[in-house]
Order: sequence, then structure tokens, then C-alpha cells
Amino acid sequence: MQRQGSIGGSAAIRVRVTGGTLLVAHLALVAWLMLRPLDVPWVMPANLHPLAGIRADLALGWPEAARRIGEGLALLAPLGVLLPMAHGRLAVSPLASLIRTATTGALVSTGIALLQTGVPGRVVDVDSLLLNTAGVVLAHLALVPAGRSWLRRRGERVRRTAAPQEETSQGRTPTIPRVGIAP
Repeated sequence: MQRQGSIGGSAAIRVRVTGGTLLVAHLALVAWLMLRPLDVPWVMPANLHPLAGIRADLALGWPEAARRIGEGLALLAPLGVLLPMAHGRLAVSPLASLIRTATTGALVSTGIALLQTGVPGRVVDVDSLLLNTAGVVLAHLALVPAGRSWLRRRGERVRRTAAPQEETSQGRTPTIPRVGIAP
């Protein structure tokens, strides 16, 4: 049975499968990038003070700060689109979808940070959690509402252009005769 508000028919299956496949591929790429050991002579201490790393990046100058902050925003940003795509619903509250996607993005970022604690050369940075989650939220806000609106309009056009099919009569509904009860 199809869920209410989801994309109909085989299009729903294609969108969900594509979204799920791209989601797995993106998460595998992120895991490969973020969980590889780094061969460095020394490691900075963990940054547990919110926005301290961003302030340090800004102190390096705008080009370097833009690159580092952009990398933090872009790392998990595709999740903002791929998670709703894998879910496949069109008629959903925009706020609920944003909260669900942002929460999932924050949890994935936290999981990566926790896994990095066991990788040589990697340290926890609370600013990366903030930037990764902000990237997920920005990508979601920029693309998902417009994409859902476009798909809803497209579905309405398809329904209007499709010729309405009349139901053919299949005769009387069969009835079961009453069976008498033995004395």
C-alpha cells in the first residue's frame, strides 16, 4: 500500500532507490575521506570550544578561511537533499522535514567525530559538527522545497492530461444465501 503524500507508482521507486544509492555512495566517500589516518609530525589538540576554530580560520585571511569553512559546509551538504530523496514523500511538513534532516545530519557528523577519535592524526573539532550540520540545513533549504513543489506540479499536470477512465460495470454483487440452522 502506498503512503499518503508519496510520489506515485514506479517514479517513487526510482526516486527512492536513486536517493538511497547516492546516499550510501556519499557516506562511503565521507567515511573514506574522514577516517583515513593522517601522517603528520604533530597533532593539534581537540577543539571543544564552539566557534574557536572558525575564528582561527578567519584570522588566516579571507581566502584560506573561505576554503576551510566551505569544506566544512560542503562535506555533508548532500545529505540535505539525499535524505528527503531517499524518503520519497512529497506532501510533508517543510518544518518537520527540515528538523528530521538536520537532526540526521548532526547525528552523522557526531558519529564521524566519535569515530575519528580512534584514527591516528585526527582530532575532534566541535566546529566541524556545527559547519557540517549548517551545510545540511542550507542544502535542504535551497533545494528540497523547490524540488518537491516542482514534482507536485508535474504530478498534477500528468493527472490532468491523463484521460479519465470510467469504471465498467461488472454485474451484480454476488450474495451468499442464508443457510438454515438444523433443528
